[in-house]
Amino acid sequence: MTTNRAEPSFRESVDLMFNRAAALLDLPPGLEEKIRVCNSTYTVRFGVKLRGRVQTFTGYRSVHSEHTEPVKGGIRYSLGVNQDEVEALAALMTYKCALVEAPFGGSKGGLCIDPREYDTDELEKITRRFAYELIKRDLIDPAQNVPAPDMGTGEREMAIIADQYARMNTTDINARACVTGKPPHAGGIKGRVEATGRGVQYALQEFFRHPEDIAKAGLSGSLDGKRVIVQGLGNVGYHAAKFLSEEDGSIITYVIERDGAIHDRNGLDIEDLHNWISEHGGVKGYPNGQYIENGSAVLEEECDILIPAALEAVINLSNAANIKAPLIIEAANGPVTAGANDILLEKGTVIIPDLYANAGGVTVSYFEWVKNLSHIRFGRMQRRQEESRHQLIVDELERLDAHLGGKWSMTPDFKQKYLRGAGELELVRSGLDDTMREAYAAMQEVWHNREGVKDLRTAGFVVAVSRVASSYQAKGI
Repeated sequence: MTTNRAEPSFRESVDLMFNRAAALLDLPPGLEEKIRVCNSTYTVRFGVKLRGRVQTFTGYRSVHSEHTEPVKGGIRYSLGVNQDEVEALAALMTYKCALVEAPFGGSKGGLCIDPREYDTDELEKITRRFAYELIKRDLIDPAQNVPAPDMGTGEREMAIIADQYARMNTTDINARACVTGKPPHAGGIKGRVEATGRGVQYALQEFFRHPEDIAKAGLSGSLDGKRVIVQGLGNVGYHAAKFLSEEDGSIITYVIERDGAIHDRNGLDIEDLHNWISEHGGVKGYPNGQYIENGSAVLEEECDILIPAALEAVINLSNAANIKAPLIIEAANGPVTAGANDILLEKGTVIIPDLYANAGGVTVSYFEWVKNLSHIRFGRMQRRQEESRHQLIVDELERLDAHLGGKWSMTPDFKQKYLRGAGELELVRSGLDDTMREAYAAMQEVWHNREGVKDLRTAGFVVAVSRVASSYQAKGI
C-alpha cells in the first residue's frame, strides 16, 4: 500500500498541510507565499571551554512569521536539531498561536547537543553562551522574541537564559518576560510545567463533549474506561497520562519508551512508572507490568486512543496501515507524517492535530508573559475579595438553616470548596480550559461546515492561516 509513496520530511509535511488549507482560502496573490515561507533563520557556532579543551556547538533560532510580535517558540537540545527541523517547528508555532489566539508570531530554536552528556555546570556554561549569542542579536527579547522550554530543556535552562538577558540589559524592567517556562521563584507561573499535558487532557475532554465527533471515530461514551497507549513518558506524556488516568478514568494499557514498552491490560500506575524511569533511565526491569522489547511495534496494538508524545514522524508510511487506534491525539509536534496522515484518514481514523492538541504550553506561556509584564501574580488582587463575598452567602445560608431549625445542611466539603478563592493555579487552568474549548469550536465549525474540509488538521490550518492572513492584511501587506 505504501511502497510507491515517498515519505515527506517534517518540513515538507508542514508545508503540505499548509498548502491544503491555503487552497481552500481565497488569499490575495502573493500573500500565500508570504505566510508559508520562513522569514529568517540565524545559525550560530560558538565555543565553550569544557574538560580542558574548546568544544564548538551549533545552534539555530528561526523566525517564521512576524505578523504579530513578539514571536514565540521553544528551544530544544537534541542531536537531531537541524535547520529544516527548526524552521518546520517555527512554522507550526505560527499556526498554533493563531489557532489558540495567542498574540505571537512563530519562532523556534535549537542546539545540536545531547544534554545527557554534560553535567549541570557544563550545561549552564553552554546555555549562557548560546543565550548570549542570541540576545546580542535581539533574538531573545521580551518585545521581539520569547523562547520557552522544549525537548531537552526545562525550567533551569529558562532561568539561566532570563538571568543572562538581565545581565546584558540591566535597565529593562521587563527582563523576566524575555523567556517563559521559568520556575515560579524566578518569575514563572504555576501550572506551566504541566501545561502541555494538561492541554492534551482538555483537548480530549472537549472532543468527548461532542457525540457527533465521537461517532466519527467509531467510539462512544466518555473518557472513562477508554484504553490508551502513550508513546513517550517525558513531561508531556507523563502529565497527559497522569491526568487522564487519575481524573478521567482512562486506562493506560501501554507506555512506550526509548528502551521498549510496558503493558498492563488493567492499567499502569503512571506515577510509579514515571518514578522508575527517572531512577533507572528506562522501562526495562519495571516490575509492575509486562516488558516488550520492540516498543515501536506497540504503536500498532489495539486501543481506543493513541497519544504519540515524543518525537516527530513516529507514525509514517512504514506503519500507518497497521495503526488500529480509531483516535489519535498528537501530543508531540509532527508525530504523524503527511503521507501517514492520508493513509489514516482513508481508514477513517480521527486525528486531533498537534497545532491544537499540544497548544497548552504556548497558552500558559502567554499567561506567564502577561504576568511578567504586569509585575503581579494572578489572583493577588481579587482572591480574598472573592472569598469575602462567598462568605456572605454561606453565612446567610447558615442563618436561614438555623431559622428553620436545622432541617437541612450543606453537602460535605461544599463550604470549604465554595469559600476558596481562585489562586494562580486555578486561574491558569481555567484560562487554559477556556482556550482549548474556544479553539476546538473554531476548528469544529470549519470541519463540519466548510466544503472540502474532511479532517480536523485541515480545519485547524484553515482557521490559523485565515487569522494570519487577516493580521497581515490589517498591516497593509
